[in-house]
Amino acid sequence: MANPTIDILSNILEQATKIAEEHVDAKLSQLSEMDEDELERLKEKRLEGLKKAQKQKQEWLSKGHGEYREIPSEKDFFSEVKESKNVVCHFYRSSTFRCKILDKHLAILAKKHVETKFIKLNAEKAPFLTERLRIKVIPTLALLIDGKSKDYVVGFSDLGNTDEFSTEMLEWRLGCADVINYSGNLMEPPTAAQKSGTKFTKVEKRSIKGRAYESDSDSGDD
Repeated sequence: MANPTIDILSNILEQATKIAEEHVDAKLSQLSEMDEDELERLKEKRLEGLKKAQKQKQEWLSKGHGEYREIPSEKDFFSEVKESKNVVCHFYRSSTFRCKILDKHLAILAKKHVETKFIKLNAEKAPFLTERLRIKVIPTLALLIDGKSKDYVVGFSDLGNTDEFSTEMLEWRLGCADVINYSGNLMEPPTAAQKSGTKFTKVEKRSIKGRAYESDSDSGDD
C-alpha cells in the first residue's frame, strides 16, 4: 500500500529539482545569448571589482591594518582612529592576566579582518582617554566607527563569562557592533564550543595613577 506522506514529499522534491534545473538552464541560456562584446564587458566589470578590492586592501595595510599592534601613547590613539573607519582598541594593563587572553584572540582577528584596525594601549599611559571614555574595568575593548566610540566589550561578561571563550565568540561580539564585516549569524552567538561553568573568581581594585580601576582578572595576575 502506497504511503501518501512519502508520495507528497517525493512530489515536492521533484518540483524543487525541476525549478532548480530551470533556473540553471535560464542562466546558461542567458550566457549563451550574450555576444562577445557583452561577455567582455562582464569580464572587465568583474576584473575592475577585483582590482578595486585589492586597492582597498593595500590602502588598509598601509594604515596598519592586518596586524595587532601596540601604540605608545594616547596622542597616537587620535591619529590612528582618525585615519581608519573601523577601530578596535584594547585598553590593557601588563599585570592583568585576562588582557593576555584577549591579545591572543585579537592577533588572530586582526589578520582575518583587514577592514578593521586592531590596536592596544596601556591604560596606565592613557589617563585622559580612560577618563574620557569612562573605562573603569581592565580589560576593555573600545569599538570605534568613524572616529566615535560605538560600543565597549567590558571584561568577559559578553563572551560567556569564561576565560576559555573562542576566537569565534569574540568575532561574533565585534560583528554585533558592526566594527568588522561578520558573515555569520548575528542572532545567535557561537556558544556550542564554549565550556560552561567557568566563573570569575574575584574582582580586584587597583590604583592607576591615583585612579581606581576594577580588574576583571584572577588573583594570579601578579
